[in-house]
Amino acid sequence: MQDNKPPRDPQDWRPATRLVHGGTMRSQFGETSEALFLTQGYVYPSMEAAEARFKGDEPGFVYSRYNNPTNAMFEERMALLEGAETARGTASGMAAVTAALLAPLKAGDHVVASRALFGSCLYIVQELLPRYGIATTLVDGKDLNAWKAALQPQTQTLFLESPTNPGLEVYDIAAIAGIAHDYGARLVVDNAFASPILQKPLQLGADCVVYSATKHIDGQGRCLGGVVLSTREFIETHIQTYLRQTGPALSPFNAWVMLKSLETLPLRVNQQMANAGRIADFLANHPLVSRCTYPGRADHPQAEIVRRQMAGGGTLVAFDLAGGKPAAFAFANALSIIKISNNLGDAKSLITHPATTTHQRLTPEARAEMGIGDGMLRLSVGLEDAEDLLADLGAALAVLESKPMAAE
Repeated sequence: MQDNKPPRDPQDWRPATRLVHGGTMRSQFGETSEALFLTQGYVYPSMEAAEARFKGDEPGFVYSRYNNPTNAMFEERMALLEGAETARGTASGMAAVTAALLAPLKAGDHVVASRALFGSCLYIVQELLPRYGIATTLVDGKDLNAWKAALQPQTQTLFLESPTNPGLEVYDIAAIAGIAHDYGARLVVDNAFASPILQKPLQLGADCVVYSATKHIDGQGRCLGGVVLSTREFIETHIQTYLRQTGPALSPFNAWVMLKSLETLPLRVNQQMANAGRIADFLANHPLVSRCTYPGRADHPQAEIVRRQMAGGGTLVAFDLAGGKPAAFAFANALSIIKISNNLGDAKSLITHPATTTHQRLTPEARAEMGIGDGMLRLSVGLEDAEDLLADLGAALAVLESKPMAAE
């Protein structure tokens, strides 16, 4: 007789089940929804117990800057989803990136990173790390030989995001992980654009994965948060003490909101991706769009890599309008349903102009090297009806057709 009992070990659950039940701890009240523990500190039964907890000889919570029951549930659920041994939450995605890069390094070390990075990540790599004597080299992430050529005896970390912000380049994570490991270095991957639903960097060989949980994981424009996922050894040796002592703690309230959001993450990402595919096809065939980049299309420059390492094309579309900045601004201003915002991964469709927002600190030459032109727009596709989104985009393009303009 077939045993139809569900598996009891969370490691044996499928992803959707992990996202609903993973990491749940219930109080004496037996609540259905995860409990929200808004507390700074914890009471000990005795001075001896307090001493034992601070030494790490006895399990338990000490201070919510160190950890918190609600945060612990979020971290466990994320680790189960990602396939990581453990995870640590942070106050924001950039706190997660900074911790993953800075905590294991010391003066004299060297980092190799892809050139196409979010503006704040570029700041960490190009400006912050060198202040502490950590040398850095930027490379074309698509060029495996460039990664190899940039390695130095002091290289400890390779860092990339894929797909990239905002150009949606896709890099061969497995191959770059192999390059890092052959040299005795680690690979850190920012997986925020793909989300843990569509890409698993640890399975591809990465050593550490970071997220801005603000994006798809919350996914509804409410809370800031981040998370670092890796082996228990890496987290306990490098990340845990750094976070405890420097203080970029995740708010328990934000962790609770994200726990609830994780329950619907696959539903949201898959629907957003379906909408994004239709929009990319529409934009790619419009005469006013000079370039449309979407990892889910066969004409994406790294389509073969996308097929190997991603479960779909994602929720973002990048496209260029031939009229440059004036056309990009006029187009975005003419949109009705799609809102202007620099956030992404939201239930609402959002559009931004990278050259004047997320990457405005870069020189025009640096932006051009990353493929960020004055006519580029980055569209984060939401959960609205696809027909309404297509009508909104079509109406805005019609405005441009009625008022041709020259690029600045």
